Amino acid sequence: MTVKKQFNIEGMHCGACSAGIEMFLSNTEGVISAKVDYNTKRAEVEYDDSKLKDSDIIKTVEEAGFKAALVG
Repeated sequence: MTVKKQFNIEGMHCGACSAGIEMFLSNTEGVISAKVDYNTKRAEVEYDDSKLKDSDIIKTVEEAGFKAALVG
């Protein structure tokens, strides 16, 4: 099933950071779409929850060198 969730992202310094995280997430198997907003420090990720868990999204962001936490 496809879910769409928001994550707070810590550690971004510029728009290139958000673009990098977006690219990293987009290349992750199971991710359908990823939008990262530098101004709000949030990522909106749509993914197949039969392939990925929230913790997998957080781990992917951490592998890119940033911190992430599920909103809500």
